[in-house]
Amino acid sequence: MAELRLGVNIDHVATVRNARGGALPDPVRAALLAIEAGADGITAHLREDRRHIRDEDMRRLKAAIAKPLNFEMAATEQMLDIALGIRPHACCLVPEKRTERTTEGGLDVVGGHDYLKPFVSELSRAGIRVSLFIEPSSEALAAAASLRAPVVELHTGAWCDAAASGDEGRAGHEFGRLRAAAAQTAALGLECHAGHGLDFETARTISTLREIVELNIGHFLVGEAIFIGLAPAIRAMRQAMDEGRASEAPR
Repeated sequence: MAELRLGVNIDHVATVRNARGGALPDPVRAALLAIEAGADGITAHLREDRRHIRDEDMRRLKAAIAKPLNFEMAATEQMLDIALGIRPHACCLVPEKRTERTTEGGLDVVGGHDYLKPFVSELSRAGIRVSLFIEPSSEALAAAASLRAPVVELHTGAWCDAAASGDEGRAGHEFGRLRAAAAQTAALGLECHAGHGLDFETARTISTLREIVELNIGHFLVGEAIFIGLAPAIRAMRQAMDEGRASEAPR
């Protein structure tokens, strides 16, 4: 059975900190606690407007944690320079708009292919593993493979939104897209990750897709931490993922 890793995104610990200013709660402390509770890696998104994670957070995370650091970033020259200076284990290129509350969809790897190519190349030359956050479509997968990125992260947001709304028809359609995309990754030489909007139930379900080897989850875990604590939330997520991996995918 393929290993299934959990990457914990600690962005919204920084959101709470920034709401009042000062140093607390500390996202680095959250990262260390997440690893102790069973996280296989830490994800953080340094947005251009610095609305949550800050430059110093990224430097401190790289210095403090022993597990892989996944640096989510827009494909800009400024972010490229920061990534090359920090040298995280991985960089996930994501779309970014100043007006959005959260990432609204996958990166346009088809229309933006030529623009993205030097970013993928330069990060790869520096020994940083590049991931592309994409929609679950054949066109996006083919473009990602053409860019020679070793990893894709499938955007699960549309499926999670449909599941949360109770729209079973739309949820079934969106999960079908994710299942089909995941099934195509191996033939293209791509490692498959997934994330965005996942909770215990959706994480359990998507864990049934054996091609997926990593889930990146943040906002839900930070929200659950308010009620049950961060470590118990991560352990419960790990259990849900393990239960999903041990069962059959829904049809």
